[in-house]
Amino acid sequence: MAVYRFKPRLNSEWILEKQSGEILPMGEVMRLLAAVDEHGHIAGACQARGLSYRHAWGILRKAEADFQAPLIETSRRRGSRLTSFAQHLLWANRRIDARLAPTFESIASELQEELQRLYSEEPSVLRLHASHGFAVEGLMRLANGQDMLPLELRYRTGIEALASLDRGECDLAGFQVPVDDYEKPILRRYGHWLNPDRMLLIHLAERNTGLFVQPGNPKNILSVRDFVRPDVRFVNRQMGSSTRYLVHLLLERQGIDPAQVTGFDSGEFTHLAIAAHIASGMADVGIGVETAAWRCGLEFIPLAKERYFFGINQDLVGTQSLQRLLDLMNGEAYQAYVRDLVGYDCRLMGQVRTLEQVFGADYANAIGTFGKTAG
Repeated sequence: MAVYRFKPRLNSEWILEKQSGEILPMGEVMRLLAAVDEHGHIAGACQARGLSYRHAWGILRKAEADFQAPLIETSRRRGSRLTSFAQHLLWANRRIDARLAPTFESIASELQEELQRLYSEEPSVLRLHASHGFAVEGLMRLANGQDMLPLELRYRTGIEALASLDRGECDLAGFQVPVDDYEKPILRRYGHWLNPDRMLLIHLAERNTGLFVQPGNPKNILSVRDFVRPDVRFVNRQMGSSTRYLVHLLLERQGIDPAQVTGFDSGEFTHLAIAAHIASGMADVGIGVETAAWRCGLEFIPLAKERYFFGINQDLVGTQSLQRLLDLMNGEAYQAYVRDLVGYDCRLMGQVRTLEQVFGADYANAIGTFGKTAG
């Protein structure tokens, strides 16, 4: 099997410029603060980062002098912990990472494709356009880590991904559909690109979607009806995303005008960015998958379950590239990864089904009408 020679990696790292023009690189400081936050003491952070105790303290003391604010509190009983100032710096860094990670992954995939064109042998890859999610993220990382590389990734909204598949610009389109009450409205939104005569679905996972609120839920936010309260700040997903449309449906069902919701016009590109906003105190509530809330230490209030699929054209079935992907999805390593994602269910993962088998005969007929109008 052909293997790529190079794997581009892009990481965010910010700097600060003082009035004197001096540049303060923040990457090393942020990594050390994150390690202290995780391990609870300087010694553990040093071991994790491969730093000497003296060097680590040198980094921290210089940063404290630059900021003119303490970053670490230490005591014999409690070890070390970040000050409020340092916590805010760390959450700012996490918001940056959460916002940029999908963009960086897409750009890295583009760079990899471009580099490979410089060589005569090109491995056969599948082009994946998909809305961002933890299961998709893990699939890409595992494929790259095993040098299987069946995927070339572009992050898109669900509608953009399906439109790309319809135009032949990708081989797999990743999108999610809530079950029960909100399934049909979302499917009608996708219907223009769901053609039962040529499309099949690969089941990826089912996941819990709900409200993210601060630990202890200090503002007692229990449902979308609380979004209109003047003391509640909401953070939304980006325009065109399926989660943003779900928010629209939830508000519509309660008779709430989005203009009444403080923050409705905001737009973040990942579930983790939503969670980081709330964890850092920049917002009070948002909607996303349970995994993101858990990773940021937030409380989660369930609203809906969603099924995540890869849409494919039927002529992809039987190809070596697709079989490699299905083997990876059905393998123990990836199954274990998804089982460990809080709020995810992978029992149907890797199953290839028709639209009718997934959504039922009656609605498959309705989708067929949309598919014909799509041409």
